[in-house]
Amino acid sequence: MKRSSCYNGYSLFLTILMLCVVARSQLTTDFYSTTCPNLLQIVRREVQKAIKFETRMAASLIRLHFHDCFVNGCDASVLLDGNDGEKFALPNINSARGFEVVDAIKTAVESQCSGVVSCADILTIAARDSVLLSGGKSWRVLLGRRDGLVANQTGANAKLPSPFEDVDTIINKFAAVGLNIIDVVALSGAHTIGQARCATFNNRLFNFSGTGAPDSTMESSMVSDLQNLCPLTDDGNKTTVLDRNSTDLFDIHYFQNLLNNKGLLSSDQELFSSTNLTTKALVQTYSTNQNLFLNDFANSMIKMGNISPLTGSSGEIRKKCSVVNS
Repeated sequence: MKRSSCYNGYSLFLTILMLCVVARSQLTTDFYSTTCPNLLQIVRREVQKAIKFETRMAASLIRLHFHDCFVNGCDASVLLDGNDGEKFALPNINSARGFEVVDAIKTAVESQCSGVVSCADILTIAARDSVLLSGGKSWRVLLGRRDGLVANQTGANAKLPSPFEDVDTIINKFAAVGLNIIDVVALSGAHTIGQARCATFNNRLFNFSGTGAPDSTMESSMVSDLQNLCPLTDDGNKTTVLDRNSTDLFDIHYFQNLLNNKGLLSSDQELFSSTNLTTKALVQTYSTNQNLFLNDFANSMIKMGNISPLTGSSGEIRKKCSVVNS
């Protein structure tokens, strides 16, 4: 009996221990409440400084988080240096930016809470703050991610949605990471701020899909303006705003543009102009209901931030975001 009692007590101990491990392995809003209580204020301050220096940085930080989560999950693999890293994947090369801002945030956080906060969580908070500081809605960020040990350039090339892809292909890529058609349209609304290079849309300007003419779903004066900005002889690296006439404000003007054939990227305009009635209806709804869009966007960002996070003892807490710990 005594032996059985000891065994039962040990079993209870193991059960409690496992429950604690499981609980700690889940993302929570208060993950750093005791280990780094000023984390949110530190990140907010650094993001504010970055956006004040360059307004476009808000969009860049949101995009970094997006491009991180779609490849290997939200594990900060997009930040890793190396020729085989995600930085040099086709969707990111000469395009992904804001790495120095993440490094500055990490340095500020490390000075207060050394070895505690992951780069993956910093990216997640910075993306939320970028939305808020651009006029969007805030949300409570779930935290507790750990940093990945490897980058996945092949995965970045295959999994990240492309501005040249049709709606159905993009919907399938979202579905592959657990996101639905509402998430597709809501998260596309992040293009209400930021810029894009000529190389991502100049296929629409002169000989679209071999027609010998511009894309018929792009408004004519916009075509003319962009042809002047992005001539055929250009290297494709000039940029223009994604949300024409509402450059830096996180609002529903992006969706209103789509109704008027003023979407810059083909993948954006297709949300309204393709035969997909669901995306079309969502664009129409968001174009007149800012509160619904901002709510759906926040919910979709929370879902995206929960794609395959490393928790518990998986991965590591990087000392420097661009390299794994030695």
